[in-house]
Amino acid sequence: MTAENNAATGNLDALSYEEAREELMNVVSRLEAGGASLEESLALWERGEALAKRCEEWLEGARRRLAASRDNEEDSGDAN
Repeated sequence: MTAENNAATGNLDALSYEEAREELMNVVSRLEAGGASLEESLALWERGEALAKRCEEWLEGARRRLAASRDNEEDSGDAN
């Protein structure tokens, strides 16, 4: 199995945001280039959807952490 196939079947939870985004950009490029069979295109599309969801999960987690940090900062400010 090649590294690319490994990445395609790998666990999304193990990918950092940057890794998932990079792979998503590669998937989009391959789809835009055309030339893939219908089966391959569908597999790429499904992988792209999963990668986009993973990126959104990372971003949502970052938003929650920022909001929690702001809330903690405001609570600390109110106590002073």
